[in-house]
Amino acid sequence: MSSADQERADRDGARERKDAVGVAAVPADDGSGASVRSARSEGGRSMVVPLRMKIVSILMVTAIGFGSHWSSGVTGAMKSTLKKQLHINNAQYSVLEASEDFMVTALILVSGAVTDRIGGAMLWGNAIFSVGAILIAAATTVRSYKFMIFGIIVQSLGDIATQVAQYKVFSSWFAPSNGFASTLGFELGIGKIGSFVGKATANVIAKKTGDFSWVYWTAVFMNLFTNVATLAFWFFTRWCDRHYSGTADPATGEKLTEKNKRFEFGKMLRLPWPFWCVILFSLFQTSTAIVFSQNATELAEQRFNIDAVTAGWYSAMSQYLGFFLVPLIGIFVDLLGNRLTLMLVCGLGMLLSMCLAAWGSTVGGTAASFGIYAFALAFGPTVIIDGIRTSMWYQEVFGSGYAVKIAVNNSMNIIVRIVTGVIQDRDNNSYDNVVVVYVILAAGSVVVSVVLFALGFFSVDLGRLQWTKKQRLRKGNLINERREKFESGEEGARNRRVSMGFFVFLLFLMAGAWAAYFWGVATGNND
Repeated sequence: MSSADQERADRDGARERKDAVGVAAVPADDGSGASVRSARSEGGRSMVVPLRMKIVSILMVTAIGFGSHWSSGVTGAMKSTLKKQLHINNAQYSVLEASEDFMVTALILVSGAVTDRIGGAMLWGNAIFSVGAILIAAATTVRSYKFMIFGIIVQSLGDIATQVAQYKVFSSWFAPSNGFASTLGFELGIGKIGSFVGKATANVIAKKTGDFSWVYWTAVFMNLFTNVATLAFWFFTRWCDRHYSGTADPATGEKLTEKNKRFEFGKMLRLPWPFWCVILFSLFQTSTAIVFSQNATELAEQRFNIDAVTAGWYSAMSQYLGFFLVPLIGIFVDLLGNRLTLMLVCGLGMLLSMCLAAWGSTVGGTAASFGIYAFALAFGPTVIIDGIRTSMWYQEVFGSGYAVKIAVNNSMNIIVRIVTGVIQDRDNNSYDNVVVVYVILAAGSVVVSVVLFALGFFSVDLGRLQWTKKQRLRKGNLINERREKFESGEEGARNRRVSMGFFVFLLFLMAGAWAAYFWGVATGNND
């Protein structure tokens, strides 16, 4: 087919999608703030969701995430204090953190499928999360290590329900290259502020009050705020369900949904191979970031020879200083694509940072490591989550797809945390050998990102992650054609075998993580 014929076909496909979607091309607002009336309605409901309602939704979900991000930054900042006050070693601390990861890996896939079926589960999920936060705070008050593990397990049950739900909401209102990445960037940027405040003030609160348990009681108060915001969001979504019937992907015509009429286990097991490529990058990059973040405060204490309060500020800045970049990256991805390019930049930055942490053990080398880490970390979450959504054929199983990402990351976290905890104990509490593990993980992310970047030039299925907004709108018919080929014929059968192979790999990874966790418990690390 000539280039002129291809252009005509693209234009014809665009017109067909516009006719099929209908309201997808109708603006949600006329510029004056008044909602434009939909040309069609479904059950008396408007098929156009006004932009202002989407913005309200984003702000509410962001407020909900702020509290949970605050809590997530606390435990890592308190590592040295927890070891002293609870009289535990590094391996026991690793089991403490791995307890949450274990529960997540055990239940997150079920949670993803249920979220796809019934919609968001943030209301009761945050309630359970708050109960767990209260138990953890009580455990630190009575200085009980086992009680704290129990509290973390309860908290993780709530976290499992909420992790998937908030991004599922975003995916049901925004399509790839049409606001999804920008929304992610805004939420993650605000979340970084919450994590920064939680981590930076943890040791300050402990020092000023004279009792480190007040750090966790402060987190409880933040979770109560989160519950109020969640309740308000629940009423808001019920109101929206009565007035709006949803929106559609302007490129492909796919209707975006928050909940399905039935469970889609078949589609969950047939996730496309480009999706698994993004997951493979996340396996190395996200695991490096999470485990390094958990230990950054204690590393700063040792390398800079400073107290826990000052180290908390340093490590918090290294992890969250790039908060202002995250929304900009989201806007960039929505407009200009280049997701594979950004993955490569992120991987290279992480590798350079970990190399400086491993072999530049001076004050200057560690400071440079923290600075580069802050820059590289800003690229990861938005690009990975948006890459997952863009690589999937069906938005209706995005909750399951995101649950796979969490399962992979948490399984890897358990293994790495247990291994590095044992290494650190045998190395007289030093990080000299632990950081070598971080280098290996970061190198893995670089290898994967280089391969994906190169394959993007030869494969349409992977190369579409590089498409700009205009390219995706113009080539929506090509996406639909590739989806049909994925499901039928010889190519469809091959893709299904590949997808199932990756899913089996996930199950083996989860089994390995559980084995590592129970090994940590069985060897007396929870005594």
